[in-house]
Order: sequence, then C-alpha cells, then structure tokens
Amino acid sequence: MAVLVIADHDGSAVRDTTHKTVTAALALSSDVDVLVLGKGAQGVADAAAEIAGVRKVLLAEGDAVAHGLAEAVEATVLPLAGAYDAILTPANTDGKNFAPRIAAKLDTAPISDIVEVVSDDTFVRPIYAGNALETVQSADAKKVITVRPTAFAAAAEGGSASVESVAAGEAPKTAFVSEEMVKSDRPELGAAKIVVSGGRALGSAEEFAAIMDPLADKLGAAVGASRAAVDAGYAPNDYQVGQTGKVVAPGLYIAIGISGAIQHLAGMKDSKVIVAINKDADAPIFQVADYGWVADYKTAVPELMAALG
Repeated sequence: MAVLVIADHDGSAVRDTTHKTVTAALALSSDVDVLVLGKGAQGVADAAAEIAGVRKVLLAEGDAVAHGLAEAVEATVLPLAGAYDAILTPANTDGKNFAPRIAAKLDTAPISDIVEVVSDDTFVRPIYAGNALETVQSADAKKVITVRPTAFAAAAEGGSASVESVAAGEAPKTAFVSEEMVKSDRPELGAAKIVVSGGRALGSAEEFAAIMDPLADKLGAAVGASRAAVDAGYAPNDYQVGQTGKVVAPGLYIAIGISGAIQHLAGMKDSKVIVAINKDADAPIFQVADYGWVADYKTAVPELMAALG
C-alpha cells in the first residue's frame, strides 16, 4: 500500500500540519510520499524530504498551483493517483476545498477529519460537533482522506528522501485574482502552544483588542475568538475557533467571556489545559475547563496581567 500526502506550506516552510498528516499516513503504510505544490518551492520540498518516514517528495511547480487553486491541485494529483492507494491532506481550508474534487474524479467517497487510523480501511472521525466519534470502514480501492492535525503527533525530522519533479496541472477555467493576508508577529492560531480567545461579552472591537492583545503579547500567545465575537465584528474571520472555524489543541487555552456553545467547544476542547473566565457560573465552558474563574473579565484580566508581572 502506498500513500500520498499533499503538503501544507506557506511558500517557504512546511507547516506542522504536514508532519502530523505524515504520522497518520505512516499508520497506513511505510510507503509514504509527499507532494509539494507551489512556485519557487524547492526549499519547501527539501524541508519535506527531511521528515522522518517519507520515502520520496514530488515537487510540482507552476503559476497554476502557486496559490492552491482546487482545480489545479486536482489536475496535478489525478495523473499521480494511479500509483497510490490513499491520498491524505490536512483538514484545513485548502484540504477541505480540493479533497472532495479529487475524490469525485476518482469516484470514491471522501473520508473527512479523521482522528485515528484503526486499519488500512477503518478510521475514526468526530461527528455531532465532536460529541460523538464515528468509526467508518471504506471498501473503496482508493481513499481520499482529510486528517485533523490536532489528533496526531508531528513526525520527527531526520529523513533523507529524494526529490523528484512532476508536472503541475492547469486550471483553464479558474484564475487567481487576489488575496488579503493578515500579518502578525504572533504565533499562527492553528499551531500556537498558547491561545487566548475572547467572546461576545467583550462588547466591541475596541474592547476586544484592548483586553486580548496585551494578554496575548504577555504570554506569547495567538488570539482566537468565538463565532459570536467574529459575527459581531469584534475580531476577523481568521480568529474564529470552533466547528466552523479553526480546530486548535494548544497546551494552554484561555477563554475570556466565552459561554461555551457546543460549536465552539468542538474547536478547542482537546486543549491540554483550559482556563475559563466568565461571570456566569453556569456557563457551559466551565464543564470542560480545567480551571474556572467566575469573575467579570474587566477585573479578572488586569489581575491576571499583574500576576504575570
């Protein structure tokens, strides 16, 4: 059995999500290759070759694949698919975009967001906003799988795989127009070891920034938000943590003014330590919190900042 992992990277470095997807792939087979798509991505391919357990790295470079267009990714992967029994990708924004297209063209049912590999045809995935786990078995000859990175440990470094060039696909009916990138000196939300998140209780975008930013800077943390806070305009969309946002599992998650709706809990309840600050003692967030502080954030956060020195 051979497995192809589609790498997640930022154009210059392989993201941690790739290492974790490789771990899932190695649970299926010892024959794991990594596909790197991009433009000027030789450095990314070289870094992927150093992931332990990777047999070979395939590098597809071109304008069409420079921005992760789903149609171009599909056109690149399909000619390679014949050599593989499974195709894996992280269950991030890009993976959720192109994996269903690849599965449709291969006439196979995609298996999404797996958290465990039971065998080469059986997998575990969360359902009902993470409140239940479903074991699925696939009889398809080829499997297209998205992997929840927070459920797997990152593969180690130390590999020495070869790098081969392959043809990049084209997307004749689709063109990249533009993108708006949020630049920040803080850690990336999905990979941060500490996350501080704010909810609708903060009341305004100005209050959100005034409370969350100093605390995040003090802790070296990423900033997250509940969907309610994002919908209210307090925080940008890329801050959203939850079922319809980003799934995080940091070592420390601090929830401030977040009630703990089931959709939010689905995105952060696997955090190692959860601290909740909320003036409502009956807030659902306290049911999953390791430490709960029943207090108004306006007094609690300054006290916390003072204690942190």
